[in-house]
Parts: sequence; structure tokens; C-alpha cells
Amino acid sequence: MTDKELLRLALDAAKNAYSKYSGFSVGAALLTDDGRIFTGCNIENSSYSLTVCAERTAIFKAVSEGCGTNASCKFRAIAIVGGIDGIFSEPCTPCGACLQVMSEFCGDDFKIVLTSGVYRLKDFLPKRFELK
Repeated sequence: MTDKELLRLALDAAKNAYSKYSGFSVGAALLTDDGRIFTGCNIENSSYSLTVCAERTAIFKAVSEGCGTNASCKFRAIAIVGGIDGIFSEPCTPCGACLQVMSEFCGDDFKIVLTSGVYRLKDFLPKRFELK
């Protein structure tokens, strides 16, 4: 799976976004080590605190299917696209909540693919919160 193909799947997922309040649609495509792909979109709510981001939707779908929590199914990369009115030309970086969720299930070298390039989780979240 190439980065470009993963971005295309994220773009397809963004078409399912429920962004009635912000008009900002986001799609994510999560790739696992065993080649599975889990997609997600943002789902808004009139009570903004109940809104869920595309990245967390994809990760939670994967975890609910048994991935991310065992050695046989680890997360390799996530592609993220976002934009207003179907225009996805600007990079859409993950929010702090999504980065923290990624840090729960992914290592520092987890790949984050944006329209502007490829990054690692440690580029966005160099000092993650951890309970020890």
C-alpha cells in the first residue's frame, strides 16, 4: 500500500463525514501490519464535546476488531485528509486528542501521512502523556 493509495482511501472516507456544524470534513485511513485498512470520518454533534474525529473513529474501529492491542495486529500508518466543501488541498494535522490516542496504540515511529508529506508520531507529540 503506497502513501498515495492510503490518502485516496482517507479521501473516500471523508465523503461520509457528518460535518453539519463546521462544514469541515475529515477522513482517515489506518493501515495495519497485516495489511488491513480501517477508515473513519469525523462525526459532529451539536454538543461539540461529543464530536469524534476521523482518526479516532478509525483507531477505535480497529481496536474494536482486535487490532492495536496484540502483537499480531499492530498499526503501521494513518493517512488524514480534511477540508471545507469538498476541497482537500491543505494539510490536515491531527488534533491533540487524536495524537494522544495514537500514542496509546502506536510507537514514536508510527507514520502519519498528510497531503503535505510523511511524518512520525514523535514529530507531532515528542513528549506524550503516560501513566507509569
